[in-house]
Amino acid sequence: MSKLLRSIIIISVILVNIGCDQISKEVVRNSIDKYERIELIKSNFILTNVENTGAALSLGSDLPPALKVLFLQILPIIMLLILLRMIIVRTELSPWAVIGLAFAIGGGIGNIYDRVLYGSVTDFMHIDLGFVKTGIFNMADVSVVIGMILILVDFAFSQNRKPPTIADSEAGAV
Repeated sequence: MSKLLRSIIIISVILVNIGCDQISKEVVRNSIDKYERIELIKSNFILTNVENTGAALSLGSDLPPALKVLFLQILPIIMLLILLRMIIVRTELSPWAVIGLAFAIGGGIGNIYDRVLYGSVTDFMHIDLGFVKTGIFNMADVSVVIGMILILVDFAFSQNRKPPTIADSEAGAV
C-alpha cells in the first residue's frame, strides 16, 4: 500500500470518528433537554444531556481555568499530534494498531473540540446492566475505548508472533 493511500485511510478513519461524535452531540444538544432522562431499554440504556467540564468521570472539573486549559486542552492536543505523526510516519505498525490509534485520535479530537468551543464536553449515554455500570459518556469516548481494545488485542497477538532469536535456533540444533 502506498504511503499516500495509507495516510488517506488514517485521516478518513479519524474524520469518520470525529464526524460521528460531533453529529451525535449536536443531535443531543438540539433534542434532549439538560438532565432529561430518556430510557431506551428500561433503565439499562439511558440517554441524557449533561455537560462535563472535566475529563473522564469529571476528573479535573474543579481545576483553576488556566490548569484546565493546560491539562484538558493544550497537553492533549500535543499528544494527539504526536500520535498522528507517529501513525503516519511509522509504517512498521500493524494495521490493527494504526486503526486503533486512529480511532483513539478521532475520539480525542472530538472531545477536545468540545472543550475548546464550548468549555465542556457533551455526554449523553449511560449503561446500567447491574453487573456493569458506566458513567455518562459520548461517541468520542466509544471511539477511544474501541481504539484501545484494538491496540490491546493487537499487542496480545503480536506477543505470540515474536520473531525467533539466535538462542531459539541454537536450542533447536541441539
